[in-house]
Amino acid sequence: MQPSDTPASPIPPSLTEDGFLGGRLRILQPEKGFRAGIDSVFLAAAIPCLPGESVFEAGIGTGVAALCLLARNPGLKVAGVEVAARYAMICEENAKRNGLQDRLHVIHADVREAMRRDQIGMPAPGSFAHAMCNPPFFDEAKSTPSPHLLKSQAHAFGPEDLELWMKVLHAMLSPRGSVTIVHRADSLGQLLDGMQNRFGDIRIAPLFPRSGAAASRILVQGIKGSRAPLQIMPGMVLHGVGNAFTPEADAVLRDGAAFTLR
Repeated sequence: MQPSDTPASPIPPSLTEDGFLGGRLRILQPEKGFRAGIDSVFLAAAIPCLPGESVFEAGIGTGVAALCLLARNPGLKVAGVEVAARYAMICEENAKRNGLQDRLHVIHADVREAMRRDQIGMPAPGSFAHAMCNPPFFDEAKSTPSPHLLKSQAHAFGPEDLELWMKVLHAMLSPRGSVTIVHRADSLGQLLDGMQNRFGDIRIAPLFPRSGAAASRILVQGIKGSRAPLQIMPGMVLHGVGNAFTPEADAVLRDGAAFTLR
């Protein structure tokens, strides 16, 4: 990763600048609203990519997962779709601030419109070796709308939307391409329903907040067109004594270690 030649502009009052991968990345995020964190770093660490490949991200947000992926893989390119114009603009600014603007393409569009034949600006189907997403957590029937518009938009996710996102991710992948999703553990049933008849060789990796606790997050990865059976992986415990990260989690979050599912 090469630093940008253009000096970073001052941080607007409504944003914060947060460090990722031990400070290798400095990323702007809204002070209020949806803020990416551990989930995005683990998502990036789980992509089984090779130099020269391309990755599609649905709902790129401010670019945390995409930029973590690019920082860890110098020969990679990412294209991401984002419906919220403010997030898309922040994502582009974050790419510039970290010298990664030539390898990240942000598409200002709604993932839910990506399958329309008259959609302009979307990549051609089958263009990517890998796809990833960190979908909004709450559907409209179960959640109270946030007073912050951007956070509310991120969480206004109807029960049919996850299925549609799976269709889009599947369509964007080349044959035998991988899809990786990070989500709440209680969404596993919905995720598997959306992946059925589209992906096989599915690997499920739980993230446990502490030893002995139930998983709070899951990473689910599958291969387009595969018929290999599902596997449940060992996963990872995030926190040890106190609030400190375990050495294994710290290696992913600070050192950019891979979180290998296959």
